[in-house]
Amino acid sequence: MNTQTPTIHGQKAVLPPPELAELFRGSPPVIPFLTAGFPSRDVFLDAAKAACDAGAGAVEVGMPFSDPLADGPAIQYSSQVALAHGMTLSSVLETTAHLRRTIEVPIILMGYLNPVMQMGFTTFARAARNAGVAGTIIPDCPVDEAGGWIDASQKAGLANIFLIAPTTTNKRVVVIDRHSTVFSYCVSVAGVTGVRRDVSAATRAYLRRVRRLARKPYVVGFGISRPEHVRALHGLAGGFVVGSALVGILKDSPRTRAATNVGKAISALVRAASQQ
Repeated sequence: MNTQTPTIHGQKAVLPPPELAELFRGSPPVIPFLTAGFPSRDVFLDAAKAACDAGAGAVEVGMPFSDPLADGPAIQYSSQVALAHGMTLSSVLETTAHLRRTIEVPIILMGYLNPVMQMGFTTFARAARNAGVAGTIIPDCPVDEAGGWIDASQKAGLANIFLIAPTTTNKRVVVIDRHSTVFSYCVSVAGVTGVRRDVSAATRAYLRRVRRLARKPYVVGFGISRPEHVRALHGLAGGFVVGSALVGILKDSPRTRAATNVGKAISALVRAASQQ
């Protein structure tokens, strides 16, 4: 492994947190997505802790946004509730810093470009790193337009995780794989997030194509919700992201049982992943 510090426009960049690379040392990690502040700040924190106690390899924290274009109804709803409760980008970072003190696994922020631009790339990147964030996913920041963000995030020591879709060409898969710092994120379907019944043959064929082209690990999300989904993707993904299903659990569970139920769901997925 190259341990030399990379150079960005003549300046030394900070290497991304090494714990992200550790994600892929053992069984494929299960990564829960939880919207910051949903259904409340305290329940969010408890649910994230329960997921980690159940074996989650990392936590993806959603930054609520008024127009989450990559997200389906469940996560859109969670964003609306969190925003209505007063969650802002600054309070997301404060909540994330609190979470960092209670869990040991990497934290990844997922959110949209507009709030990041409003805060400023450098300011946001430094604040996220200071809050204990290891990397970011910004769905509406395509890799070929991300130069300024890549520079700022790399200087702060944040990993960039770019998305690959079923419609992504082979040439572009290679570009995204090259620019994703440690791993990339494969969207399982050409659509928005949401719980789906099964894993299609087309999804498996798409992931086999990515496997031939990518040199770095990749995780798969958008529709992963049950252990059978994980088993159906045996050998085709380096990890699994589950989001909408957890939002549903948090929405439908009594507040006193919400975190426990999230932990049970993650535990079942972790067991399925460990059998690969």
